Amino acid sequence: MTRQITGDADTRVGLGLAALGRPAYLTSSRGSDIGPDRSVTALRQRTFDVLDTAYQKGIRYVDTARSYGRAEEFLADWLRARPDVGDVVVASKWGYRYVGDWRVDAGEHEIKDHTPAAFETQLAETTALLGPRLSLYQVHSVTPDSPVLGNPRLQQMLATLRDRGVRVGLSTSGPSQATVIRAALGLEVGGAPLFASVQSTWNLLETSAQEALSEAHAAGLAVVIKECFANGRLVPGTSDLSPAVQRAAHIAAELQIGLDQLAIAAAVHQPWAARVLSGAVTVAQIESHIQGARTPLPTGVLAELVSAGEDPQEYWTARSARSWS
Repeated sequence: MTRQITGDADTRVGLGLAALGRPAYLTSSRGSDIGPDRSVTALRQRTFDVLDTAYQKGIRYVDTARSYGRAEEFLADWLRARPDVGDVVVASKWGYRYVGDWRVDAGEHEIKDHTPAAFETQLAETTALLGPRLSLYQVHSVTPDSPVLGNPRLQQMLATLRDRGVRVGLSTSGPSQATVIRAALGLEVGGAPLFASVQSTWNLLETSAQEALSEAHAAGLAVVIKECFANGRLVPGTSDLSPAVQRAAHIAAELQIGLDQLAIAAAVHQPWAARVLSGAVTVAQIESHIQGARTPLPTGVLAELVSAGEDPQEYWTARSARSWS
């Protein structure tokens, strides 16, 4: 039975496992947050600890992907070890392969592949690990050139999964997110919309998809916000000196909350957002993010913050140049 994406302000927080399932990721300060032990055993235990705290605090949505190293495996292990946990919405993604060989210094960490063959292979791998717990399967990081937007065979394969009771969604990345979202809204297979959800980057620095996400919400899609901390640029102690980040840090200080709490509060306040993902890698971070989601924002603060964002092309160019650590 499909689990729906619902919830009040604080319970709308979900946990993303992108930074927990592999030894390297592109989030600033991750090295100090994780520490030197990047072994499979250490990261599995860290994932369990964060999942336990998230569940105890009311989080019921977990997002993973085939390319997140061993994140699907860690989540499957955690679910098996917690047989009383039956109310978690499990979302995963296909379309990238992890090729980092469990090395921080790998020359390449993931490879994009949106072909029908990749879908068949990765769906089988995900199903082997998560089985009937899988509620939502998303195409990972769709861009305007993705085959999913124009390949009838691939669309039919996705529709077959949809008709078996697994919700089908997509995630977006890059400066053309709005274009992709609107193209996805127009896709129907078998007389029904192909996609039930969209996961997109939205944060105080990159808001260009906001109008399209509002349209997706109005069309009935569940909208999930990812990267609300801008890959570590919007966190306490940030070393980012850009005007938009410094302005947000100043407002957070005035409100006497952490910059991460301001960032997630701003995301949760978006009326079109069903979920906002925390990418926490420590128990303290998940606790801070949940508290931030419960933080009210004074009238006018959100509009001021959003208006001070960055040019989307510049934002994504800088993101693509970030190093993995």
